[in-house]
Amino acid sequence: MFSKTSLYAALVATVAAHGVHEDQSPILGPHQSLWYNTLPGDGGKQADSVFSGISTFGRLPYVQCMSQRDVKFDLAFIGAPFDIGTSYRPGARFGPSGIRQGSRRLNLYGGYNVPLKTNPFDSWATVLDCGDIPVTSYDHAYALQQIEHGHYNLLTRTPATDANEKGPSLQGKTLPRIITLGGDHTITLPLLRSINRAYGPVSVIHFDSHLDTWKPKVFGGAPTDIASINHGTYFYHAAQEGLLANDSNIHAGIRTTLSGPSDYENDGYCGFEIVEASQVDKIGTAGIIKKIRERVGTKKPVYLSLDIDTLDPAFAPATGTPETGGWSTRELREIIRGLKGLNIIAADIVEVAPAYDTNAELTTMAAADALYEIMSLMILKGPTSKMVEPSEEEL
Repeated sequence: MFSKTSLYAALVATVAAHGVHEDQSPILGPHQSLWYNTLPGDGGKQADSVFSGISTFGRLPYVQCMSQRDVKFDLAFIGAPFDIGTSYRPGARFGPSGIRQGSRRLNLYGGYNVPLKTNPFDSWATVLDCGDIPVTSYDHAYALQQIEHGHYNLLTRTPATDANEKGPSLQGKTLPRIITLGGDHTITLPLLRSINRAYGPVSVIHFDSHLDTWKPKVFGGAPTDIASINHGTYFYHAAQEGLLANDSNIHAGIRTTLSGPSDYENDGYCGFEIVEASQVDKIGTAGIIKKIRERVGTKKPVYLSLDIDTLDPAFAPATGTPETGGWSTRELREIIRGLKGLNIIAADIVEVAPAYDTNAELTTMAAADALYEIMSLMILKGPTSKMVEPSEEEL
């Protein structure tokens, strides 16, 4: 029989023997700061345990950017957990955490985007998840101020790349890009206010099933100034405040009911063209892409706002105001890829309300995948110092 001493020595020897593989040199995985190593795949990438660790977008490095002014990045994800501007289902305050959860498998195999031929997780850019903007759930007006100031705080940082190069901002500087995780669609108003402070009026590509340019008296009334700002009226206010570039904005995926034809007339006054969801049956995704590109042009700064209810509820049930007859995830991703080369300076995704999702996380995965395409477009374009009319190669 072994003594306790001899048994311990045997166990130590066994562990040591299994822990040494002299013929095998691990290669670091897609994020070198993570705790694991992977074996060689294509370029050192290999599938790994995406169900491990805390949830950041695509398992990007997490930095508390709001409290650390010296942090530099080229692209940052930031959450805006706000949903007190909703008209039907609340719950989008949990959107940022839900989207992060749905994004865990984005770089399961390394993150390479085959259609766009780029890897947004392994590129020239420093990309971070900056957490969430602190947003109160008790004061509508103050919450919108918090979102604007938090976004502007990050947007005007010195980027990690081309910091000394000229850029398209009002001060002629190169700025980083920000992707905001909502939140209901009301957040786009303070985000556009932030963008306007940095860039001036911008062209907007708006993916949605609803117009969101309704006059307050049509959409819920306007008992107070702050009550008039909600997720159906924020573009009306943006137009009134001069935040939108005239006649270069477009809605895509619209299929809402109206109070009457005057809603479309008012939408035109706000500077938008409309592409209805049903048009995909007549002109296809290529036709939708063509309309968007012709409307916004290739020279101006562009803001992209994506309401997840652009998708049919079959593909994205977890949203505040679902509308049947929408696009599929395949169609939406193809349309987003078709925006390659445009000068997209910032983006948001909104109205993801995880409480209404299935156990399979259909909506949060769809949201994460759409952002993956947008993120890829930004990386392909290069730093904002490269924001010029796209070359033939980019197109």
